Amino acid sequence: MLKNLKLKQKFTILLLSILVVGVSFSGITLSAILNQNARDEITAKALSLIDTMSSVREYTLTQITPELIDDLTTKFLPQTVSAYSAREVFEILRKRPDYRDFFYKEATLNPTNLRDKADSFETRIVENFRKNKNSKQVSGFRTLPGGDVFYIARPLAVTKESCLVCHSAPDAAPKTMIERYGNTGGFNWHLNEIVAAQIISLPASKVIDKANQSLFIMIGLVSILFVAVIFLVNFFLNREVVMPLKRITRVAEEVSTGHMDVDFEQLTNDEIGNLAKAFKRMKLSLDMAMKRIKRTYGNTGSV
Repeated sequence: MLKNLKLKQKFTILLLSILVVGVSFSGITLSAILNQNARDEITAKALSLIDTMSSVREYTLTQITPELIDDLTTKFLPQTVSAYSAREVFEILRKRPDYRDFFYKEATLNPTNLRDKADSFETRIVENFRKNKNSKQVSGFRTLPGGDVFYIARPLAVTKESCLVCHSAPDAAPKTMIERYGNTGGFNWHLNEIVAAQIISLPASKVIDKANQSLFIMIGLVSILFVAVIFLVNFFLNREVVMPLKRITRVAEEVSTGHMDVDFEQLTNDEIGNLAKAFKRMKLSLDMAMKRIKRTYGNTGSV
């Protein structure tokens, strides 16, 4: 099949084949790189939010709770609980469009507030943190009824004695807290015990769409660039190779029919120019040979 194609067509097929293979290979490679970059970018943003929530927790424990601890005897104030403060601050943040799809939870095995109760998936994360004390962070994807989500989790441990005021035993807890939440959850905690996990999650489509958008842009730019290269190569090939070869072929055909007044023009010094030069020498040799033949036969005929 290729034997019947013209030179320009063969080059076009070759370049298109390179384009398809190159785009396929680069697409796979770029997809992996861009997915990782998008994941790293989202991870950095989520980690920044976790650090912010940790700061809210610390602020609540060190500056809010001490100021209101005496009031707990008459009325329980959930604002004194670091987990409550962090969750409420994050819910305010979620009102902004950029954070609408982010979710924050302090998933707890034995929570005081049932909204913090860890589900089966979150329970496994907390249990893994409890088993692997050196593990400081995990991330990945999980499937929910609403779709896949990307999550980042960090362990939460009881690091302050003040936390045990409410979480050591029901008898030691403020009566107002017992009245609000009951005496079955959030007790028997111990100092330095990992009881929960800070988890920030967002739809996985955020990560995937960001990577795909960048991938399509990159592939589009590469394809446009390569198509432009194909046109330029074809233009150069047509101007510097095909057209000179056509001129040489046309002159050669005229010479072959006896028109010796035409000449091969050597316009360049490259291989095409050398070919024209060789044809020119061949034409000159052929012309000299024809003249010798005419003289020879002419002399023979006069004897």
